[in-house]
Amino acid sequence: MTRAAPLRGTESRPPDHSTVTLRVNGTAHELYLDHRSTLLDVLRERLDLTGTKKGCDHGQCGACTVLLDGRRVNSCLLLAVAQDGARVTTVEGLGRSSAPHALQEAFVDRDALQCGYCTPGQICSALGMLDEAERGFPSYVTSPDEPPGAPVALTPDEIRERMSGNLCRCGAYPRIVEAIQDVGDLGDVGGEAP
Repeated sequence: MTRAAPLRGTESRPPDHSTVTLRVNGTAHELYLDHRSTLLDVLRERLDLTGTKKGCDHGQCGACTVLLDGRRVNSCLLLAVAQDGARVTTVEGLGRSSAPHALQEAFVDRDALQCGYCTPGQICSALGMLDEAERGFPSYVTSPDEPPGAPVALTPDEIRERMSGNLCRCGAYPRIVEAIQDVGDLGDVGGEAP
């Protein structure tokens, strides 16, 4: 991270902008950012990646979920300047219209979309949680009898618990669970963009 030189006459004030590099969907972007900018706002307003939605802006709805270095995060809660050098994957980085990601296809096949506003966050969260389950990260409902570190079976209860941070006001939950289960049954679903 490169700090900006202070303006003449403001030497006593700490800098309020910095230059950072974010690797978004496989492309490095060097950005001069206000320290108060959230990752969500930078993605939408500076990089024009509007697939990631602004919902509650308080980390409660999950509409802004992206993958940060492979882990799912609420991008509305993260300051972009603190993510210097990080890999960010948005829904735009998962597939193309001519070759959608398996999760995108499953959401369409299962009609798990309805209004679609929450769908990008749901898909990014689903990809992150499939990886977490495959790597044996337990959830609240995982049986304590499961061997530590072994892949966790994706029952509907496991999927519901792991996706509980993503809200759908249309009530498409049953179809979302079915779509994720379809892809989870495939095994390796491919990861995030390079």
